[in-house]
Amino acid sequence: MRRRNDSECTAPLKKQKKRVAELALNLSSTSDDEPPSSVNHAAKASATSLSGSDSETEGKQRSSDSFDDAFKADSLVEGTSSRYSMYNSVSQKLMAKMGFKEGEGLGKYSQGRKDIVEASNQKGRRGLGLTLQGFDQELNVDWRAEPEPSACEQVSWFPECTTEIPDTQEMSDWMVVGKRKMIIEDETEFCGEELLHSVLQCKGDAHLQVLILSGQNVFDVLDGEEMRRARTRANPYEMIRGVFFLNRAAMKMANMDFVFDRMFTNPRDSYGKPLVKDREAELLYFADVCAGPGGFSEYVLWRKKWHAKGFGMTLKGPNDFKLEDFYSASSELFEPYYGEGGIDGDGDITRPENITAFRNFVLDNTDRKGVHFLMADGGFSVEGQENLQEILSKQLLLCQFLMALSVVRTGGHFICKTFDLFTPFSVGLIYLLYCCFERVCLFKPVTSRPANSERYVVCKGLKVGIDDVRDYLFSVNIKLNQLRNTDSDVNLVVPLEVIKGDHEFTDYVIRSNESHCSLQIKALAKIHAFVQDTTLSEPRQAEIRKECLRLWGIPDQARVAPSSTDPKSKFFELIQGTEIDIFSYKPTLLTSKTLEKIRPVLDYRCMVSGSEQKFLIGLGKSQIYTWDGRQSDRWVKLDLKTELPRDTLLSVEIVHELKGEGKAQRKISAIHILDVLVLNGSDVREQHFNQRSRRTE
Repeated sequence: MRRRNDSECTAPLKKQKKRVAELALNLSSTSDDEPPSSVNHAAKASATSLSGSDSETEGKQRSSDSFDDAFKADSLVEGTSSRYSMYNSVSQKLMAKMGFKEGEGLGKYSQGRKDIVEASNQKGRRGLGLTLQGFDQELNVDWRAEPEPSACEQVSWFPECTTEIPDTQEMSDWMVVGKRKMIIEDETEFCGEELLHSVLQCKGDAHLQVLILSGQNVFDVLDGEEMRRARTRANPYEMIRGVFFLNRAAMKMANMDFVFDRMFTNPRDSYGKPLVKDREAELLYFADVCAGPGGFSEYVLWRKKWHAKGFGMTLKGPNDFKLEDFYSASSELFEPYYGEGGIDGDGDITRPENITAFRNFVLDNTDRKGVHFLMADGGFSVEGQENLQEILSKQLLLCQFLMALSVVRTGGHFICKTFDLFTPFSVGLIYLLYCCFERVCLFKPVTSRPANSERYVVCKGLKVGIDDVRDYLFSVNIKLNQLRNTDSDVNLVVPLEVIKGDHEFTDYVIRSNESHCSLQIKALAKIHAFVQDTTLSEPRQAEIRKECLRLWGIPDQARVAPSSTDPKSKFFELIQGTEIDIFSYKPTLLTSKTLEKIRPVLDYRCMVSGSEQKFLIGLGKSQIYTWDGRQSDRWVKLDLKTELPRDTLLSVEIVHELKGEGKAQRKISAIHILDVLVLNGSDVREQHFNQRSRRTE
C-alpha cells in the first residue's frame, strides 16, 4: 500500500478553499457598499495566498476575513434602497438577478406588481378582506409606560374619620328621590373633568369614545375569542389563574389576604390582639354573600381548615354555591342559607325579608355576636351597557354594605367588590362605611384584570353604635324596591355638601378614581395593541406567577379532585402507626369498686353511655363509615343522613332519642360524640380532653 504524500493530502483542501474564495468574489461583485476594484483586489489576494502550500494557515485566515468583509458590505443590492434593508442579502440578490428595480415590476415590460405582498391581517374567522371600521386605527395612548409588573403591592387608606357616626335624626332628610338618571358622562364631581372628557373624546372619533366609560365598545366588533386571547397575552398576572381552587376569585382573596396582613384569616383588634383565640377552640366565623360558586369561601376554609365556620347567601340558579367542587377544602364547614325560607329561599339580597332572615340565622349560630368578617363579590352581566354598570348595580352595592352592617361583629372586617365610583350615590355609600369602620381603603389587587373597572372596598374594625346607619340603609333599600320599574330613583344617600365637607375623604376618592382611570386606559390600549399585533406577549408571566404564589403562601399545584379511598386504608393513614389493639379496648363500667382504683381522679373522664362505643370515619360529605374496634369486623356505611368533614375520626355511640311531644313524639337515631381523634386531617389526640370536646361543638 502506497502512502500519499502531503501535497496529495492537501489538494482537496486547497480546491475547497479556492472555491470559497471564488464564492466570495462572485457575491462581492454586486455590492454597492464599496468599489468593485477593492473587493476584487481582496478576493484576488486571497486566491493568490491560497495557491501556495507553504502559507496554508495564513491563506486560510485571509480568505475567511475577505469573505466576511465582502458579505458584511453586501447589505443592499444594486437598484434597491433602504426601504428593503430589512430583507437579508440573499433575498436581495435573488431579486436583483431577476432584474428587479425599485418602483418597477418584474417581467420584460415591468408589468409585474410593484409592491411587496403584505402579510395577512385577517382577524379571526370573519369574512376574507373584511376591515373592522375604526379598530385598526392607533389609539393615542402610550400603554408601554405602564408600571413594571411586581408581586409587591401598596395599600393607601382613607384618613381616619374624625366625625361622629350619623344618627337617625341627622340622616332623616339625607335620602333624595328624583328622576332616574341613565347617563354617566357628566359625573365629574369625583373625577377630573379633563380626564373624564379626554377618555370620552379619545382621538375625537365616535368609535373611539371608549376606555373607562364606554370602554368596551371598541372591542364589540371583535370575536370574543380574539378579545380573550389578546387579554390573556397582555396581562402579566394572567397565568396566576385559580391554581388548585375552584376559580380565580379564590386567588383574589388569597392575594388580598396577604396584602392586608392576613386581616381576614387571622383577624386582630386595634391593639393587634387576635380576635380568634385558638387555645379556647374558638372558631373563625365568616359570611360570604353574592359570591357563588364560592371561591372566596374555599380559600378561607383551605387556609383555616376546621378552625373556621362559614355562612353564605347567593342567588339560587346556575351561579349558586358549588360545594361539591370544593376540592381543596371541606365544604361541610360552610352552610348556605337563602334568606326567607332557609334552604328553599331564593337568595335575593335586595329583598328586605331575606336580609333580615340571614341576619337572624347568623346571629343565632354565633352566640348573637356576628361573624368576624364578611366577603361580598356581587355582580351581574351588563353586556352592551358597560358604561352604566355603576348605575345598574347601585342597589346591589347598597345591599352588600347593609348586610355587612347587619352580621359583622364589633371589631370585625368587611371586603366588597365595587365598580366605577363616579356618582354621588356610590360615593355616599362609601362615606357611610368610612364613618362606621376604623379604617377604609379602595384597592385593586393584581389578580383583578387591569382593563376592567373592578375594585374592592376594604373596611377594618367595625365601630360600636352603627345601628342607625344600618336602619337607614334598610329604609333606602325598601324605597329602591318601591321605585323599581318607574322613572324615579334614589339619587343621593348622603348630601353632596356633607361628602365634600370632608376634604380629606373627597381628595382620596378623586385621587383613587383618576389613578384607576389612567391605569384602565393604558390596559385597554394595551389589549387593543395586542389584538392588532398577535406577536406581542408579556414575557414575565410565568416568573410573576411563581413570585406571587411564593409570596402569598400558595403551593404551586394543579387542581385535582380528591381521590376516592376505602375507609380501612384511610383509617391506617390517620392513626399513623398507632397499635390497632388499642381501639378494641372497651370502656370500663363505673362502679364503687372501680371508683376506688381511679388515682389521680383528674386523669379520667366519665360519661353517661347509651350504647356500645364505635368509631366513625368521614371521607367527605355523606361518606361516613362505622367500625366497632374489632379487627375481625369491617367498616360499614353509616345509615344516617348527616355529613362529616373528610379525614375525620371520632369515637361515638349511636343512640336513640325521642323527638316531639304527645302523639307527635317519635324515636330518632342520633350520634353521641365521645371523643375526637382526628379532625379534618389534624391529629388532636395530644390535646386536653376539654379542648377536644370544644372542637366538636
